[in-house]
Amino acid sequence: MKALFSTSAWIFVIVIFLSACKVSQKTSTKSNTPEIDSSAIAQIDTILVKPDTVIAEVIQDSVEVQVHRLIKDTVSIVGVGDIMMGTNFPEEWYLPANEGRDLLAEVNPILQNADVTFGNMEGVILNEGGNPKYCKDPKVCYIFRSPEYLAQNLVTAGFDVMSTANNHAGDFGDPGRKNTMRTLDSLGIYNAGQTMRPYTTFMIDGMKYGFAAFAPNTGTMSINDISKAQEIVAHLDSISDIVIVSFHGGAEGSKYQHVPRKNEYFYGENRGNVYLFAHEMINAGADVILGHGPHVTRAVEVYKKRFIIYSMGNFCTYARFNLRGDNGLAPIVKVFTNGEGEFFKAEITPIIQKAPGGPSIDPEGRVIKRIQELTAEDFPESEIKIDDSGIITYIKN
Repeated sequence: MKALFSTSAWIFVIVIFLSACKVSQKTSTKSNTPEIDSSAIAQIDTILVKPDTVIAEVIQDSVEVQVHRLIKDTVSIVGVGDIMMGTNFPEEWYLPANEGRDLLAEVNPILQNADVTFGNMEGVILNEGGNPKYCKDPKVCYIFRSPEYLAQNLVTAGFDVMSTANNHAGDFGDPGRKNTMRTLDSLGIYNAGQTMRPYTTFMIDGMKYGFAAFAPNTGTMSINDISKAQEIVAHLDSISDIVIVSFHGGAEGSKYQHVPRKNEYFYGENRGNVYLFAHEMINAGADVILGHGPHVTRAVEVYKKRFIIYSMGNFCTYARFNLRGDNGLAPIVKVFTNGEGEFFKAEITPIIQKAPGGPSIDPEGRVIKRIQELTAEDFPESEIKIDDSGIITYIKN
């Protein structure tokens, strides 16, 4: 190591040190306000008064300590499916009472208890106006416009990141898209999936996460452009500790709960080959794949030590949704990985929605049994097992 540093070299190494300092955005209340580690600041103060010959050595040692602190032994990620907490279109009586504050009350403790909590924003967040999709009779059209006040429930529940890539993201045109992103941004909830925002990165408790979302719909990042999706995921993998990928794909309804391992078409639209997509995203560097779109639950899989759930169904969909039978059952999935994204185990909390909607814990655990059946049928080669309590582990530890 050289004995002397120029002034510019001093500045350079101090900047490098600052970039390595621990940043924490998540407290027990899931705050999104960054905080620089006070011990790191103290070390910087010490460095500034040390001779040139010692500066680089102190910085090098500090960087190694800080990087070591960034790697967590276990990371927990909670994922849920479609969220549409009420719509004021075409009528305001499609909105829940009490500003929806009771909608998530029963499951909030579960959602809050994770390093990262994810959901799919089905529809737009917009008080009024926008450019609604053309519909001959709005009363039988399914387009969703949730007032901004409902989004506060996402903060209370502890959501950190959301997908805006789905077939309802463009229900009210660009005004709806932009206001959805603006509202989530203002609440400190990271989001991605629109072509105007393909991906995002964020820091929580010293870990850097990359997130990207895909769908087969106009204005969203395409699930059918696998090569482009791979480029995005590979880039995120190069700059992140954990990469989470969300997709909205596959045909809809209880007739389409199986993963067919081929392109699925619904109402003439190519809804993607979700099996191929999930595997190729993992090949490109993704660590956790969270699927949604069919409005019912699908199977789970572990591929190359990375977790995939192919659909998480309807999680919180108030009014205007079919909640009969399997459409009303869904999991809250909590995935545990190591600091590099390798699957350790997962837990399913079974929920049920009854019309008009809103999740409650299902004491009968019906969705667990359904996921057991679907996984056994669709992935008989699977290396995982699902017990009756919803714990997912490797067959052989």
